[in-house]
Amino acid sequence: MATSSALTTSSDPQAILAPLRAALGKVIRGKSEAIELMLVGILSDGHVLVEDVPGVGKTTLAKALAKALAMEFHRVQFTPDLLPADILGSSVLDPRDGSFDFRPGPIFTQILLADEINRASPRTQSALLEAMSEKQVTLDGTTRPLPAPFFVIATQNPTEFQGTYPLPEAQLDRFRVRVSMGYPDEREELEVLFDRRTVDPLDAVPAVADAAQVRALQEATRAVTVREDVGLYLLRVVRATRDHRDLEQGVSPRGALALFRASQARALLEGRAWVSPQDVQALAVPVLAHRLRLSHQARYGGQSARQLVEAVLAGVEVPA
Repeated sequence: MATSSALTTSSDPQAILAPLRAALGKVIRGKSEAIELMLVGILSDGHVLVEDVPGVGKTTLAKALAKALAMEFHRVQFTPDLLPADILGSSVLDPRDGSFDFRPGPIFTQILLADEINRASPRTQSALLEAMSEKQVTLDGTTRPLPAPFFVIATQNPTEFQGTYPLPEAQLDRFRVRVSMGYPDEREELEVLFDRRTVDPLDAVPAVADAAQVRALQEATRAVTVREDVGLYLLRVVRATRDHRDLEQGVSPRGALALFRASQARALLEGRAWVSPQDVQALAVPVLAHRLRLSHQARYGGQSARQLVEAVLAGVEVPA
């Protein structure tokens, strides 16, 4: 692939992040929070789950991100009849010599869009677990590494929609952040209509970074300073979910690490070299809520995971 003049090396992360935000903002109008959360997932080397009703731009945002990052991209439409081999690949008999040749599936890419992931069966959903956790695929006794960097961006419809299968807790726990798109307001929706009057803005998304620069941004994210008092604050928020009376399952150590990495990414996006308690607060719901399992009483009482996380935050003292 020819290298664009925009793909220049810079020691300033904002030199890449600013045009990346701008490129995505021209495709997805008025959804700066969703764009920020998507970038938090990428910078923290995590996977992203985008959840909302059909038609609000979930797939478009994933495609725009893949184009802007100029990385290899595959899309899989999840359906009830999709099999694990359709994603991972399979060994095919070569009749000439009787040997088996491995034909890689679409998961062997840098960005995998798992579109409407909860329309596939739990067996097919679970085919992604090893890839998302260890960035490798094991088939027929052979372990094959996936390209680096590797991200899964999954979209799903609300679970009450017909023909959906709820994602199991183990699968949800592999997603660093969960993003909700929501409907645009009137002015933003009017801009969407006129933006697409003659052309699709998705076709004009420029390449503003490449795989090497994404890896550099991830390294810069890991270098963001987290003071001990902020780390302790984060941990107290996590531990408070484990003892909450309305929760059957709180946040695991993996969830705590996810919030730690995501907070570093948000600080980098904000142009800071250190994490603040506000980074932890801003990301607590999108990083932690989908990892919780509510008690029967809480569910029947109409409580949501978002409300419980917000209640936990309100009860933990914030460091000065």
